[in-house]
Amino acid sequence: MASLMYRPDWEQARQRLTTWWNDGDIGRPAMQITVPRQTPLEDIPAMSEPDGWVTHYSTRSLPYRVNLALRSCLHADYYGEAVPAYSSGDLAPNCLALYLGCRGVEMPDTVWCEPFIDEPESFEFRYDPGNSYCRFTLDATKQVRAQADGKFLDQFPDLIEGLDTLAAMRGTERLLEDLIRRSAWVHQSLRCITDLYFRYYDVLYDLVRDEVGGSVFWIWAPGRLTKLQCDFSAMISPAMFNEFMLPVFTEMTERVSYSLYHWDGPGAIVHHDALLSIPRLNMIQWQPGAGNEPQWHQKWWPLYHRSFEAGKKILIGGGGREQLLALKQEFGEQCKGFALGCDASSAAEAQELMQLMES
Repeated sequence: MASLMYRPDWEQARQRLTTWWNDGDIGRPAMQITVPRQTPLEDIPAMSEPDGWVTHYSTRSLPYRVNLALRSCLHADYYGEAVPAYSSGDLAPNCLALYLGCRGVEMPDTVWCEPFIDEPESFEFRYDPGNSYCRFTLDATKQVRAQADGKFLDQFPDLIEGLDTLAAMRGTERLLEDLIRRSAWVHQSLRCITDLYFRYYDVLYDLVRDEVGGSVFWIWAPGRLTKLQCDFSAMISPAMFNEFMLPVFTEMTERVSYSLYHWDGPGAIVHHDALLSIPRLNMIQWQPGAGNEPQWHQKWWPLYHRSFEAGKKILIGGGGREQLLALKQEFGEQCKGFALGCDASSAAEAQELMQLMES
């Protein structure tokens, strides 16, 4: 695939990302810049929204979900290392919990996974390719890939893992008690969830990978990529995080080629040392949480310095010209370890932002 219809110079961008992921120098940070288009890249008519449609995660209509995916990348041009991509089969911010038995409750802009494990000791974790949510993901992904091949890439669904998945299945308050009263069951459950994660991951990877084996979650990587997280960690101590989740993440990073961690909110900062200790964790995406200073704000710079010093890359929204200049001045050569998401109003502005960050 020398190019994508929606990104004709994709091969060159892919080569830069391969160099960047593997600690080579592309002369600047990786930059994901999108510019809105006045006219769509091609004419794909929109379907009428089905009755009862609540959220873009909905499973109410497979044809409508496919149509949404096919129209997702029509209204932007892509610069720097941005790749046109869409997660065709994403059903919730915790798809694995749905595949493992949760019922999805649709709400505006999200899906809530309804807890259902009431008798932990008798519950059996199992792989179920016939699960209706799993089938929807696979069907949507296959249909979109058949029509979008050579146009844009498919992003991994947001599977999620570990304590976040177990909390979705068991309920947050009950799981907090389980950590103390049923710690052996929690460990056993995490073992099952990790193994099942990769049963589903492997099937999905074969569907969404490009012809060189690259895959996408927020950013393209030249191999098997996983996005990890533990929002639940804001409610537990470093000792508990180290006991229950550090082994999980260490193993998961060893079972893929590239990894990034979605690090969410000030309550999770206490686990920074643990994250930095994971040898094969490549990148951290800091999400400050609602009501806090944005990702590029200098309040978070000490976290970025420590992460760079530990050999990790950083994925953030880079802001505009002023914020990019501040990052360049503060981090110098280290700045090349950032992956910066930016919006621009024109091709000229996109080029200016990239030139601004060149060494």
